[in-house]
Amino acid sequence: MTAPELPTDLSRLRVLLVDDNAALRGALRVSLNAFGCAQVIEADTVDRALDVLASRPVDLIITDWKMQPRDGLDFVRTLRRKPASPTAFIPVIMLSGYSDRQRIAEATAAGVDTFLVKPFTAASLAGALSETLSRFSGHADTGHAAHSPAN
Repeated sequence: MTAPELPTDLSRLRVLLVDDNAALRGALRVSLNAFGCAQVIEADTVDRALDVLASRPVDLIITDWKMQPRDGLDFVRTLRRKPASPTAFIPVIMLSGYSDRQRIAEATAAGVDTFLVKPFTAASLAGALSETLSRFSGHADTGHAAHSPAN
């Protein structure tokens, strides 16, 4: 796979993938690795993702919407619920087969930064990464996203 050009070095970016589909997590991991992102952590449930976030820092989250028993929207709402928490401002890309405006608006209202419709391509994933990371300060210089949005 030829990696699309990204505006920043992703080698130190820590990405958490949350999806109950192992094949999709694998496809995302392969794409992220091809973009130069070496630190990819996977979780197959929302609860496991929350455990990861409690135990190590993460710079970006890519989560699926439709999962069981808790879905990605519930996950994002949980992250954003506590404004004083470091997880409140971690950039989130929501990956979903839902593409209607109402769903996208619902995800945005919950705190999703970028919405990526499945099936994704390497180019659409690179675009979502670029769009998301450009909104946050500190990622280019330190390799780690800041915990507050750039204004």
